[in-house]
Amino acid sequence: MTVSLGTPLTSTATRALLLGSGELGKEVAIELMRLGVEVIAADRYAGAPAMQVAHRARVVDMLDARALRALIDLERPHLIIPEIEAIATDVLAAVESTRLATVVPTARATQLTMNREGIRRLAAEDLGLPTSPYRFADSRDELEQAVAAVGVPCVVKPVMSSSGKGQSVVRSVDDAAAAWDAAASGGRAAGTRVIVEGFVDFDYEITQLTVRHSGGTVFLDPIGHVQVDGDYRESWQPQAMTEAALAEARRIAGAVTQALGGFGVFGVELFVAGDRVLFNEVSPRPHDTGLVTLASQDLSEFALHARAVLGLPVPDAGMRGPAASCAVLAEGSGVPVFSGVDDALARPGTDLRLFGKPRVDGRRRVGVTIARGDSVEQARATARAAAEALTVELVEG
Repeated sequence: MTVSLGTPLTSTATRALLLGSGELGKEVAIELMRLGVEVIAADRYAGAPAMQVAHRARVVDMLDARALRALIDLERPHLIIPEIEAIATDVLAAVESTRLATVVPTARATQLTMNREGIRRLAAEDLGLPTSPYRFADSRDELEQAVAAVGVPCVVKPVMSSSGKGQSVVRSVDDAAAAWDAAASGGRAAGTRVIVEGFVDFDYEITQLTVRHSGGTVFLDPIGHVQVDGDYRESWQPQAMTEAALAEARRIAGAVTQALGGFGVFGVELFVAGDRVLFNEVSPRPHDTGLVTLASQDLSEFALHARAVLGLPVPDAGMRGPAASCAVLAEGSGVPVFSGVDDALARPGTDLRLFGKPRVDGRRRVGVTIARGDSVEQARATARAAAEALTVELVEG
């Protein structure tokens, strides 16, 4: 089958609607535009990173089903590419069922991964994949019972949240009430339902980037990463693994992504202890830890995602060698202003992405340093040094 692409801003245009326009969506938008795709970037606030490079920007509450459907009817995209989970997924299912647009990777995948309960039940109960022990709870009393059943220490997360929001560690049943309150404030949707996960004694955790495309499935080299409070801080590629662990990681990633279906990049998060591998979560889109692929591969996860969703061939990603990334954080309120950029970029093999987030309220990632090296350890040290060279001031503006 021959793939045809039109010309942006003409009647022939191939149109892609990004639902969520953060830093990952920005990189996807750039790669789509390189292939002549007309990109519409939507988010709940103005000036989001992907909006700054798209053909058009739309501000919409994506959890508002009527507003989301009105946007889709207005733009008539050929592709709808969710970048976040907080979306009225029933609208996407309706659009997909009437073939008004292709939802990436599928509406079902978006629905299941929006909610930790859906994807955990799919992995553990339907596919029989190994996971940590878990329970769900809808009240403080049920949470206490779940903690008792799973055992302490354990982790409590809202079933609908991201980047560690609402997540806490429970070390005794007495901590359950505070964990419930944290989940209630950190969840994405009204009403609180939580997952209680037993602590896993793992050696390291990885993201197994998996690309489903018209020619089959490709597994990229595993990415190691550091999480703090459930949020990514550092990543590197490749992560050293035993042959048995790597084979099991790819078996698990292949099973869950095949069940979700569709084309595109999936970020499958896994815990590894020796040769034992446990499924944790999956994102049906490029993963934040995969920012390292901007340096480690000839084709980044974003370029691969663009190719896959357009039905184009996905070749070998072309590993350049060891690389690492380090998140740049800002905390407080105001507009980010960066100094020390020259110092950050002075080291050989170092690159930088400043996301262009229009404002910070609280703590947010506002950039990432990326570095190559002769070894993973050297690349990590260089990426950290580059991040430490940056100073982020928040100003009113």
